Amino acid sequence: MADQIPLRPVRSAASRKRAAYYSAAGRGPGAERPSRSLLEDEYARLDEMPLMMSEEGCENDEGDYHTLPRAGAARRRRRPERALCGGWQSLCSSCCEWLINVCQRKRELSARTVWLGRPEKCEEKHPRNIIKNQKYNVFTFIPGVLYEQFKFFLNLYFLVVSCSQFVPALKIGYLYTYWAPLGFVLAVTITREAIDEFRRFQRDKEVNSQLYSKLTVRGKVQVKSSDIQVGDLIVVEKNQRIPSDMVFLRTSEKAGSCFIRTDQLDGETDWKLRVAASCTQRLPALGDLFSISAYVHAQKPQLDIHSFEGTFTRDDSDPPVHESLSIENTLWASTVVASGTVIGVVIYTGKETRSVLNTSNPNNKVGLLDLELNQLTKALFVALVALSVVMVTLQGFVGPWYRNLFRFLLLFSYIIPISLRVNLDMGKAAYGWMVMRDESIPGTVVRTSTIPEELGRLVYLLTDKTGTLTRNEMVFKRLHLGTVSYGTDTMDEIQGHVRASCPQLPPPAGRNSASSTPPRKAQPSAPKVRKSVSSRVHEAVKAIALCHNVTPVYESRASVAAETEYAEADRDFSDENRTYQASSPDEVSQPPMEHLTVSPCFLGLRGMSVALVQWTESVGLTLVSRDLASVQLRTPSGQVLTYSLLQTFPFTSESKRMGVIVRDESTAEITFYMKGADVAMSSIVQYNDWLEEECGNMAREGLRTLVVAKRALTEEQYQDFESRYTQAKLSVHDRTLKVAAVVESLEREMQLLCVTGVEDRLQADVRPTLEMLRNAGIKIWMLTGDKLETATCIAKSSHLVSRTQDTHVFRPVSSRGEAHLELNAFRRKQDCALVISGDSLEVCLRYYEHELMELACQCPAVVCCRCSPTQKARIVTLLQTHTRRRTCAIGDGGNDVSMIQAADCGIGIEGKEGKAASLAADFSITQFAHLGRLLMVHGRRSYKRSAALGQFVMHRGLLISTMQAVFSSVFYFASVPLYQGFLMVGYATVYTMFPVFSLVLDQDVKPEVAMLYPELYKDLTKGRSLSFKTFLVWVLISIYQGGVLMYGALVLFESEFVHVVAISFTALILTELLMVALTIRTWHWLMVVAEFLSLGCYVASLAFLNEYFDVAFITSAAFAWKVSAVTLLSCLPLYVVKYLKRKLSPPSYSKLMS
Repeated sequence: MADQIPLRPVRSAASRKRAAYYSAAGRGPGAERPSRSLLEDEYARLDEMPLMMSEEGCENDEGDYHTLPRAGAARRRRRPERALCGGWQSLCSSCCEWLINVCQRKRELSARTVWLGRPEKCEEKHPRNIIKNQKYNVFTFIPGVLYEQFKFFLNLYFLVVSCSQFVPALKIGYLYTYWAPLGFVLAVTITREAIDEFRRFQRDKEVNSQLYSKLTVRGKVQVKSSDIQVGDLIVVEKNQRIPSDMVFLRTSEKAGSCFIRTDQLDGETDWKLRVAASCTQRLPALGDLFSISAYVHAQKPQLDIHSFEGTFTRDDSDPPVHESLSIENTLWASTVVASGTVIGVVIYTGKETRSVLNTSNPNNKVGLLDLELNQLTKALFVALVALSVVMVTLQGFVGPWYRNLFRFLLLFSYIIPISLRVNLDMGKAAYGWMVMRDESIPGTVVRTSTIPEELGRLVYLLTDKTGTLTRNEMVFKRLHLGTVSYGTDTMDEIQGHVRASCPQLPPPAGRNSASSTPPRKAQPSAPKVRKSVSSRVHEAVKAIALCHNVTPVYESRASVAAETEYAEADRDFSDENRTYQASSPDEVSQPPMEHLTVSPCFLGLRGMSVALVQWTESVGLTLVSRDLASVQLRTPSGQVLTYSLLQTFPFTSESKRMGVIVRDESTAEITFYMKGADVAMSSIVQYNDWLEEECGNMAREGLRTLVVAKRALTEEQYQDFESRYTQAKLSVHDRTLKVAAVVESLEREMQLLCVTGVEDRLQADVRPTLEMLRNAGIKIWMLTGDKLETATCIAKSSHLVSRTQDTHVFRPVSSRGEAHLELNAFRRKQDCALVISGDSLEVCLRYYEHELMELACQCPAVVCCRCSPTQKARIVTLLQTHTRRRTCAIGDGGNDVSMIQAADCGIGIEGKEGKAASLAADFSITQFAHLGRLLMVHGRRSYKRSAALGQFVMHRGLLISTMQAVFSSVFYFASVPLYQGFLMVGYATVYTMFPVFSLVLDQDVKPEVAMLYPELYKDLTKGRSLSFKTFLVWVLISIYQGGVLMYGALVLFESEFVHVVAISFTALILTELLMVALTIRTWHWLMVVAEFLSLGCYVASLAFLNEYFDVAFITSAAFAWKVSAVTLLSCLPLYVVKYLKRKLSPPSYSKLMS
């Protein structure tokens, strides 16, 4: 409890008062409780003790809280403001909330009563059961797309300039010179958005049109998924998606339970066990569901996918039947039925289902480079206005000066080049095409072509675990018995030991289990007798084959009849038709491939216990049947051993172990088997000198270890335990603690049987890829819905956390005080990885968001386990808010969609968990290892090329605007254009477009070098390729070259003004071509073609531009030497400066290239 935790090490008067308060709070029910005002005052004082963030404070022995009371001080500063304007703020906020509620018309979610098969009896109107991923509708498409374009200053400026040409007094040139580029950009954008929107519509339509069987009084009818209503009884077949949230009523499985796949909901690939409501499962026939009067009371729709509270009531019996419902009685939408046929009653539809509530709306992502260019555009606009004002001022504000001001604004509008958006959009499309054509990363798809540069600016990578870092395929590697160890190359020896030991067992037909007595009452002393190796191996294998939650699942030969019940005779119990499933995330895998041919369905099963069960099958002891009451094993000779399942103690994160109590039907022996983590089992088993050492050795090899032990029980011991266990389970208060205490009474002096080592198979090249990303300066966070132990093990085996690195496991916290203490403990740790659960994370974010994020961002790696989809998205958003750095999220399941859409760059992996993440992502890859090349090579290229392209296009506009400014100043500040008509259009298109755009083929380093030296990536995150510094350099170059070109032409022309135009414009085109050559770092043959093609186009067009040029002059030798002189003067100094810079201050990659 928060009010019972002393917040040490606070040493102050306030802490003494608080200690007194806590003591008073703990005096018991008869003690006088402090007043409400005192309680609020104490929490206010807790606010005044924020966590110390500085290293100096951490080293001070006097305490950890020496910073100013930020929260309390801020609250006191706000009190006068609240007193003055509190009423006004309250009024405004009330009005705004009312307007929002009216506009959005959000309905308040509430609990509901759902009658079985009678949707017409629902008291409220519920949303339609449709899936909608579209951003727009028919009416909002055009306005929405236009808003997304014109919310940027660059596009809005172009629109205003283009519209101004409809005013005759402001018209400078032809309309097409302004509207054609803008119209091209808008057409490309609208077309691209329309195609994406249509594809989303097609996918939604396909899902919403899936047919399901609906039970009615007249029988089954087919209905579309979108037509399903709350209260309908829906039949879902095996391998069919569940269309809405339902309560599980009935199944074709004999045991009254079924398995479902939840990978698209929570990311866990293990199958979950679901149990049908007992009242409806016991009904003789399906039609009886309509002959009873029953209803389900369900809690209001909420985000939590791991809990549910409800009741099932049948009110036509005397007395009425009430049955409590929990998460094990539910079938959530977007999960898939894995076994049998199920019937459920719909309780939530559409927007109220768990899967939709945990999915965030996709955002229109904007790249950081676009935002930086937007800022530079604003700076250029300020320069444009300043230059125009200077011109009008130098004119002396003569005549209609405001009209002249606007004409100057239009004349200098090329400072912000209208072709910038065209070039960048085409460049981004080219980058996407190059990524998809890269043979080194086959199958990569670029789904969002607007943010390829983000791949080169990432600082945080947030990755899923299941299916992203791991394959969800486990391999049994080691069996250690203390004196002997078996590996993958000695499994045939285990098979021999099992065959040798099995015939020693008495045949089951020769004993009567009801009248037999336990022959091994002296079993606890058995460890003192030295057993043979074969006997010890057999005991270990038998324990592994019995102690688990695994159920064999068989395919049925018979088709589903009208009565959805399978006869036992219809089942095929052959090995080929058997698959294994487990209800715990740590319960699945596969044995060594060299010892067992695994069917394709085995490859889709994950976890540890199925790995162990399949391994026991490979060595001769096969699990053939398991239900709630018994387990059957088959020996190598074909003999079937039957065990009664008396008790099952499931695995929990607190206990870190699971156990079973079984009775051998042939001998009546009762045995308690247990397996668990070494930290939990070391204090339970009998003393030994090898357990700790061997577990450490396996852990260093990256293996996940399980310790297996047993204890023989007499009938009297078990009866005594069962009595105490049943009594503890019926307790009203502290039930969990009492049950755990009773179970722990058995967990004493257990016989250690073996230690197993299982390797969780990682994706190909995960370790070198993670190491490459770390060397590139990218911080990696793993967000998973799996258990803490599993997540920690994968983090270490994948080298996300290095073996020499300390790991701080954040203890579970549930209150503010506990979070305060635990954050202080974490603050003292240095350079260690953080492992935290979703529940603890939620508590810390509620009270200490800033402190937690600041501490976590200093960690080399962070592992968040038990994260819901919304928590994953929230962590991404918090990182973006607190660090202002670019984030990337990568995942492969439907539960990763929210995280992928929230990140600046979302990457989906097409894997065994479907295509939900891949379709929602900006980039889709086939395996995690491809991420390295995608970032190091394509991210670098895209950012570098776009930065060079954007700055060069702006240089092109600045250059001609400088020439216009010089021309106007020379000719008495006249607002007359220097170049008109086709010259301006040609300058921005055919004369310079191809060489400038060829910069998208440039590269500063080879791909091999970028992959070999990932440290080069760190420079990209600093944004040095496009900054105000580089922009200022280009501005100075433009002013110099523009001045030289214009003044040179004015000095060298002889008689006619048309000669000035000819000299300056020709020199301008040549200067642009030479500047492209100066900028290029690695030549491509297409670049050479583009240079000569543009030069040829210009030379050829001279013959048709008689209205702009004097043909006789441009064919003379004087024209040639004058143009050459001006061009040489504008470019040669820059070449000299570039050469000297590369010699004196070479870039970081130049040595690597040499």
